[in-house]
Amino acid sequence: MYPEPARHAPAEGAVEVHQPTPLPPAVVAPAPMVAVQPGAVPAVASIVLPDGRVVTGYAINPAQPEPLTANPPVSRAAVNVALGGVGFLAVCGGLLLLTTFITALTALITQLITLAAVIFGGWIAVQVFKPHGHQGGTTVNIRKAIFKRNHFHG
Repeated sequence: MYPEPARHAPAEGAVEVHQPTPLPPAVVAPAPMVAVQPGAVPAVASIVLPDGRVVTGYAINPAQPEPLTANPPVSRAAVNVALGGVGFLAVCGGLLLLTTFITALTALITQLITLAAVIFGGWIAVQVFKPHGHQGGTTVNIRKAIFKRNHFHG
């Protein structure tokens, strides 16, 4: 059902082999010797290595790091003034937001009171100006002597 895998012959192309070319060692010209009289004759130190060889040379003093300055690069007073300014701005911003919130809340409450007054006043106006038709109950007109309840017609 599946085809047989095809066998390929190895490539018959020419293979080039590159060999590294050695470089001649660099010739270091010795520095010219200049006789300089040292200010003070340094002490000569000799060290015996574990294999028995002796190495003699001048001791080199390690470079001393520069002492740290006592004053920081920015004065503490400047840092305190900057932090105080940031704190003052934060307080002012907070107070501004607080007064804005209180103003908005006052306006909301005023509008709610106005809305309640308009709705309640409208309800009262409807009750006052509503036409009064026959509402049932007893009708009494004394001047004309009409009493509907007692059926007296005068």
